[in-house]
Amino acid sequence: MISALIELKRADDAGLVAQLTGQLRNLIATGRLGKGRALPSSRRLADDLGVSRNTVTYAFEQLAAEGYLAASHGRRPVVTADGGAPGDGVGADVSGARPAKPHLSPWASKLKQTDWPMSYQAPLKPLRPGHGDAREFPNEIWARCLRRSAVHAARRELGPVNRTRLCEVLAHYLATSRGVRATEGQILILPSAQAALTLIAAVLITPGDDVWVEDPGYPGAAAAFRASGARVTGMRLDEQGMQRMPGLTAPKLIFMTPSHQHPTGRLMSLARRTEFLRASRPGKTWIVEDDYDGEFHYDSRPVPALQGLDAHGRVFYVGTFSKAMTSDIRLGYLVVPPALVNTFEIAQRHIGLIASSHVQEALAEFIADGHFLAHLRRMRRLYHARRDHLVGELERLLGEIFSVEVPSGGIQLVARLKRGRGDQAAVRRLAEAGVVTRAVSSLSLGKPRDHGLLLGFAAWRESEISAALRTMASCL
Repeated sequence: MISALIELKRADDAGLVAQLTGQLRNLIATGRLGKGRALPSSRRLADDLGVSRNTVTYAFEQLAAEGYLAASHGRRPVVTADGGAPGDGVGADVSGARPAKPHLSPWASKLKQTDWPMSYQAPLKPLRPGHGDAREFPNEIWARCLRRSAVHAARRELGPVNRTRLCEVLAHYLATSRGVRATEGQILILPSAQAALTLIAAVLITPGDDVWVEDPGYPGAAAAFRASGARVTGMRLDEQGMQRMPGLTAPKLIFMTPSHQHPTGRLMSLARRTEFLRASRPGKTWIVEDDYDGEFHYDSRPVPALQGLDAHGRVFYVGTFSKAMTSDIRLGYLVVPPALVNTFEIAQRHIGLIASSHVQEALAEFIADGHFLAHLRRMRRLYHARRDHLVGELERLLGEIFSVEVPSGGIQLVARLKRGRGDQAAVRRLAEAGVVTRAVSSLSLGKPRDHGLLLGFAAWRESEISAALRTMASCL
């Protein structure tokens, strides 16, 4: 009856020997052919299966070499492996059975408790937030920088993982444009801004430590700190962004987006920034400043970074090139307080959060030759016009449903529902119609206080924005 349990396909790419070997191995491992069972002779099995005797002989020899069979000249092969009960052994066919629930680490279990990244992979369609317009990026110039970096790769020394030239030009750019005070030695180049948060959590967070984040806020930060075992508390917002609740002892870490609060776009005043700095204890409380789209300010001069106000080395400064350039460049950076530089460099290499030196060298040239600033100047004008167009169309087509708080910068805005709390239902309905947004309520840690839609405008031309809003009006 063994031949009745085997089905060979002549057209299968695996070949007859591999098929026969695999199926016999599975029958033994699952207990269908128990230990001590004698198999048919190679001639008999070959006749039953309609294959050559060599095919069966080669399969028997392979299984004997693996320890499944005992074979000797002139005797039928005997099963020597104990596969256990049918269906329970190694290699069992479990296609129809419910898979066993995997046991996850506490880190992975906490990651599964958050909706970040989004539980669905939203397509890049209007008005998906968080993206700039890759169609406007000077790809030919960038390609030349990449080619020159590749040509010179053979002559470059292995060097540090954070390429010196990029750190030098980036330190100069951050000092002149954002008021960041740092030497090139304090800058780590990482695959993303999220990688920076993961690194900070790994180095600083002990399970049970208190961490404050904005509520609503960037969910990737809460996910990174919760996964490290922190007790994450959401701090309410007012017109200046994150508030410090009176009576609460300063935590181990405070995460904030003071230059352009995510998602509201509110700007934290100098007085509020100073208040948080005074409340933090040097060496005991750390502040993480995420300046995720600090390059884009439209209505006034940008406020200097919180990091530049810090005189005691308490502030980490996080940035990314994904918003200003293209999302697939996969480069971010972290400015580390001087006292922690050596520790963070070791941790960076240990965890493997290392960016391509080839791309780093190309980016250093792109910045040093003025292409980065030229691109930013052009995109500021373009995004400014797109923001104003989105605001005008929202008021014209959906003014009865939404109220808009116009941000002074950034690449997205919040349209709040005037009545009701159905923002998540609205997101699902719009996605079916081809408009991708995000519910503001999904960005809250506790019971949502804000309900509305987070709408991106930077990545979309004015005609695309108008078409998306007409679709929204018909849906809502």
